Amino acid sequence: MSEALPPENPSEDDMPTIVTLEQVLDVLTNGEMETTHGLLRYSSNHTFLVTMRQDDLCIPAVYKPRRGERPLWDFPDGTLCNRERAAFLTSDLLDWDIVPPTSLRDGSHGIGSVQFYVDHDPAINYFSFDERFAPQLARLALFDALVNNADRKGGHCLLDGEGQVWGIDHGITFNAEHKLRTVIWDFAGQSVPQQLMEDVRRLCEALEDDTSVYYTQMAELLNRSELAAFQQRVNKLLRTSIYPRPGPGPNYPWPAV
Repeated sequence: MSEALPPENPSEDDMPTIVTLEQVLDVLTNGEMETTHGLLRYSSNHTFLVTMRQDDLCIPAVYKPRRGERPLWDFPDGTLCNRERAAFLTSDLLDWDIVPPTSLRDGSHGIGSVQFYVDHDPAINYFSFDERFAPQLARLALFDALVNNADRKGGHCLLDGEGQVWGIDHGITFNAEHKLRTVIWDFAGQSVPQQLMEDVRRLCEALEDDTSVYYTQMAELLNRSELAAFQQRVNKLLRTSIYPRPGPGPNYPWPAV
């Protein structure tokens, strides 16, 4: 998975105006894509830093085309960009603001995910955080357990200028088999805060209603076994209200950052 890095010489035109989530998603989905910054460094898949323009709005974004995805033995080919979008939809439904706004659309290199670029210092990551960030990390750890994140590296936790922690690189999530690999085991075995459990119940309701917008969108992005496994993880968490512990098999990503 890739780690987002800023352009070498960002211009003022590349910095977004303060807009709503709906406006950002509209620009990501319908705006004109300019791949002026090229490939990002240290990416195992083709990942481009692009500029999305629509009317007077200009938004930096990370574009991951489907045809640039490296085949993986344990994930269906050509589905990583779907999972990026599914992770955003889940974060958005939970109202946790973990995954930056993400669209799935045609681009300069074909269909792929297009995600709002979070301006951050790449030298700061999960291993830089202290106890002040515990509430945000508790939410992020629970999110990873729900989406079955197989690659939560420390460098996939970005800190923006407002002190908010964002999670990126969700291409290998939602596998039907248990794949949770993360550096965030701080809360293993602890009880999940009640407010987060209420959010999970809302997620469960949306998953159980096959007429809901969320379910319909997820069913277009994941296969049946993956969606069923997702529902099982949600239901198990509702029964236990406990953060998962490291289990059999690999539990940490490599490299850790």
